Amino acid sequence: MFDTILIANRGEIACRVIRTARAMGLRTVAVHSDVDAGAAHVAMADVAVCIGGAAPADSYLRGDRIIAAAQATGAQAIHPGYGFLSENPDFVEAVEAAGLTFIGPSAAAIRAMGLKDAAKALMEKAGVPVVPGYHGADQDPGHLEVEADRIGYPVLIKAVAGGGGKGMRLVETPAGFVDALERAKAEARTAFGNDSVLIEKFVEKPRHIEVQVFGDGTRAVHLFERDCSLQRRHQKVIEEAPAPGMTPEMRAAMGSAAVRAAEAIGYRGAGTVEFIVDGSDGLRPNGFWFMEMNTRLQVEHPVTEGITGVDLVEWQIRVAAGEPLPLRQEELSITGHAFEARLYAEDVPAGFLPATGTLAHLSFPEGVRADSGVRSGDAISPFYDPMIAKVIVHGPTRAVALRQLARGLEGCRVAGTVTNLAFLGALARHEGFAAGDVDTGLIARDLSALAAEPRAEPRHWARAALAATGLDAPGGWDRGFALWAPLARRVTLRHGDEVVDCVLRAEGPDRARIAIGEAEVLAEWQGGALRLDGGPAPEVHVAPLRVTVFDRFGLAFDLPDPLERASAAGAGDGLTRAPMPGRVVKVHVHAGQAVAAGDRLAVLEAMKMEHTMQAARDGVVAEVLVAAGDQVEAGAPLIRLEEEDAA
Repeated sequence: MFDTILIANRGEIACRVIRTARAMGLRTVAVHSDVDAGAAHVAMADVAVCIGGAAPADSYLRGDRIIAAAQATGAQAIHPGYGFLSENPDFVEAVEAAGLTFIGPSAAAIRAMGLKDAAKALMEKAGVPVVPGYHGADQDPGHLEVEADRIGYPVLIKAVAGGGGKGMRLVETPAGFVDALERAKAEARTAFGNDSVLIEKFVEKPRHIEVQVFGDGTRAVHLFERDCSLQRRHQKVIEEAPAPGMTPEMRAAMGSAAVRAAEAIGYRGAGTVEFIVDGSDGLRPNGFWFMEMNTRLQVEHPVTEGITGVDLVEWQIRVAAGEPLPLRQEELSITGHAFEARLYAEDVPAGFLPATGTLAHLSFPEGVRADSGVRSGDAISPFYDPMIAKVIVHGPTRAVALRQLARGLEGCRVAGTVTNLAFLGALARHEGFAAGDVDTGLIARDLSALAAEPRAEPRHWARAALAATGLDAPGGWDRGFALWAPLARRVTLRHGDEVVDCVLRAEGPDRARIAIGEAEVLAEWQGGALRLDGGPAPEVHVAPLRVTVFDRFGLAFDLPDPLERASAAGAGDGLTRAPMPGRVVKVHVHAGQAVAAGDRLAVLEAMKMEHTMQAARDGVVAEVLVAAGDQVEAGAPLIRLEEEDAA
């Protein structure tokens, strides 16, 4: 067994690996970029080494610096986590050439599954069912169009080197094929440096079910399935294990196919075999097909740990150290049900745009497992994925576990940045999801209801007003009287686009009324506890110029700064502004160019995603204010159009 391991990653997964390594009595080494010097994973590790600048290309993707850090600190093995270098076969070979152990599969296994088309051909030989489609080398657009006709619409165009939904397009009819192909290839070329695509038959009511496998290089076992069908734009949102509606016959068939896939490439360590499943007529042993294999630990691995009682990171370390598989297939079993929800800093009403900000407060309720790489006071950086935490629950049945998830999400406390917490809460209480009627299109079908912003009620405004004025403590109204008449206090608050003047009037040392427009709320202190209209007052977090009320997943109220002179964004002044901090990838226009509403102006990359900035109206480009490669802040002007009467 090793004595010291280095974790070549950051954030939540680095913290997760460190926890298990410490429980095994191992010394841990963290690596970090310069902006991550104060990060949680750095604080948790025994030793930390700075490996470069904020951009991943200058730090977490620098395999040479990571290996040098391992050698300098006496680490014998490197755990890659997920993302970054975890599926880079060249890094694996470099680690082994340096005399170190890579805690994961061989370079050959990673290469075998690295390209979707080659992986599907390999799986067909191993007897694993694959989706009907075209996986050939001929990338001529005309040939691909013919193949799409042969397969039959609708079809999916997918980048062979893709992942995370990049380079993927759904094509419903032949008329949309050429345009979708061009866009998919362009996105794949930018994201992966490889614009080759494959074409697959699109399953009408698809479910995304994956099987956790684990191998020792010779034999493999499966640790049952996870259902990851709740997705938005091919990004997983809530995962669960086991899959609802799963039958023993289908579980056996899928598990056997996944084990064949792992053993066909001599797989070592934790991996995931992903299947697309036809859910239109229940789950059937002949209704699933191989999509891809992820040759690493998955983000959603905690749900598998929940139902099996297995620590997958411990297994990874033990197998990498030369130990055999800890359990045989017949020794593995399922207990209960588990869910995982991915809590992100993102602006849901604005289209799920990644967000930044300092976490003024972060806490999780008892009864949930919260895997997080950030703490209160930490910043959500524009350089990395904006995940705040994975909220995980386990219960004896699916219904109980889902209720635990809903309650657990309600108990999460986040202040300082916008989040998708309310969106997750709406999903956890979605009737179709509760019934187990899930497929990858569920979110898209009900998006408007699921993404609706929670509405602030008068009691929320009143609670924020009391906190903003510092008058929310027992006896605080003693200073609210002038002679014999109560003194009115006025405070202006903004929630979203709504601005309200709240007027607070004392009626005694432990009683006040707060007017919010035409509504009125009675505040009373009873037994040292604040109550509003007879009910308990929500908790709050108070920061300069902002009060967060912890109800309805967190409602932020701002005190407008009297010195603020923010210019309006959008078509009003002809400026297109950056909706978040990021890097300008491409500028599509030049000064003097005529554009129509909806035309592409520029592409902004932030938090591993690309966002296209479009013209808000017809006009002529007056000025291009940025260039490709520029780093910009949120709200920074990118393109200015001429005034409308001058266009």
